[in-house]
Amino acid sequence: MAEVSNKQVILRDYVVKALPKESDLCVINTATIKLKLPAETDQPADAVTSSKVQLVLLKNLYLSCDPYQRLLMESVQGLSVPSMSSYTPGSTIHGYGVAKVLDSRNPDLKAGDLVWGTTNWEEYSLITTPQVLFKIHHTDIPLSYYTGILGMPGMTAYVGFYEICSPKKGEYVFISAAAGAVGQLVGQFAKLMGCYVVGSAGSNEKVDLLKNKFGFDEAFNYKEENDLNVALKRYFPEGIDIYFENVGGKTLDAVLLNMRLHGRISGCGMISQYNLDKPEGVINLMQLIYKRIRFHGFSVPDHYHLYPKFLDFMLPHIRQGKIVYVEDIVEGLENGPAALVGLFKGRNFGRQVVVVSHD
Repeated sequence: MAEVSNKQVILRDYVVKALPKESDLCVINTATIKLKLPAETDQPADAVTSSKVQLVLLKNLYLSCDPYQRLLMESVQGLSVPSMSSYTPGSTIHGYGVAKVLDSRNPDLKAGDLVWGTTNWEEYSLITTPQVLFKIHHTDIPLSYYTGILGMPGMTAYVGFYEICSPKKGEYVFISAAAGAVGQLVGQFAKLMGCYVVGSAGSNEKVDLLKNKFGFDEAFNYKEENDLNVALKRYFPEGIDIYFENVGGKTLDAVLLNMRLHGRISGCGMISQYNLDKPEGVINLMQLIYKRIRFHGFSVPDHYHLYPKFLDFMLPHIRQGKIVYVEDIVEGLENGPAALVGLFKGRNFGRQVVVVSHD
């Protein structure tokens, strides 16, 4: 069978405690792939191609850029799910994406099906762990949304806010990195609950987006605040009931001083710490005890069993226009490295998506 070219994004070497650069990644055009799975009788008898492995061949359509991918650019111990395994220098990086099935040995997937889940940053991917793929049944929604609002970020926002924080009407909610793929949804969920919502972001343009597009009650540019504790007291004179944590460091320290009794913190990420040589210490942890605050760190793959429940909630809200979503889309896999690295410089407005193919 003829082979076709398979453009790929490769990690050159581990990025250790530094801001990643475009040059840390490279795009190669030398790889090839067959667009049909080999006959089972032609497979070598090894672990990768054993009969227990239900191979799926994908054509990648959309790839998502996520902050957690920075963590995978160095050797990290203790990561427990396939989508969170460290990258291997000299090999293709992986992440979440939307793809079309070209061929399959999985009984639940057939050629022509659309899926979202973990895939490689390349034009075509051979997936040996199809349990990380979700079949797409609702195609009246833009397919790119399955990298965001209907994919991992949407589930992260849903689980972190509803399942972990157990919000109540009228509560005071603060969200850091609020203009990102997750934060923009948490804010809208909180408004649907009748909460008072404030978000922080890294530019005045993003602050405007939060207030005028997503309906936040207030928002501020953290780069223009000399004292985050003072800023939070200005927006939350009565304190914070729920904090959705995306940043860590000085922001977390200031939030702890402003939490209310029995407050809840949903620990989603700490992007301010990912590129530091030495992580910043948090000195106000005694507030957890004084105020009986519950801090719950979580990883969304542990909650994917809730995906049907999540869809039942989210789809009507999207179709009725009650929840909106902003994407920042770049065309072409060759522009993927710049888009991914740009996350850590705040270049993106909303969910950063890379288009590999439109069909």
